[in-house]
Amino acid sequence: MEQRDLDDFRVLLNTMLEEALKHSEMTLEDMTDNNEIFADPADRATMEADRTFTLRIRDRERRLIKKIKDALQRLDDGVYGICESCGDDIGVPRLKARPVTKLCINCKSRQEEDEHLRGD
Repeated sequence: MEQRDLDDFRVLLNTMLEEALKHSEMTLEDMTDNNEIFADPADRATMEADRTFTLRIRDRERRLIKKIKDALQRLDDGVYGICESCGDDIGVPRLKARPVTKLCINCKSRQEEDEHLRGD
């Protein structure tokens, strides 16, 4: 991969990281603002369901932030864009679609087939 491509991915990943961190902070603020007392159990149940949904989103954001940081570390280490499984280059179109990926399309397809066969 050319240096220009690597620089572009670094900018993209840093932008993704900033957005994810900002969104994560907003989610946390939203959760701390919900200290209401409900007389109606249905209202309380709705609030709890919303809170559970927000926690799931927060967990996804946390995992995405980790993946972005890992991808930035791979850039620093000089191994970004190299498949962790087979060692081949990961295509630029795949990296543009999923900048945090660690696997080339062939290895990812094999991984998904294996998961499907195991019932994961």
